[in-house]
Amino acid sequence: MSKTELIHKAVKTLEKLPADKISEVNDFAEYILKKFEEDALQKGIQQLVAESSSFQFLAKEEEAVYTAKDLKEKYK
Repeated sequence: MSKTELIHKAVKTLEKLPADKISEVNDFAEYILKKFEEDALQKGIQQLVAESSSFQFLAKEEEAVYTAKDLKEKYK
């Protein structure tokens, strides 16, 4: 079923409902839309971060500054 057909079917169903139930359906639809927009925004941010060079320094292998000998406690 196409988007247009689904919209027409939903409108026909809504026309049969009382106003208070239509208000509930509208609140739920707004909630779903808000969640959809937040998910799209989060995915966009993740994509920007993934494509950015800002965090490339985290992927580099760093030279070992300390060895296991440095971690051992020395007693006199």
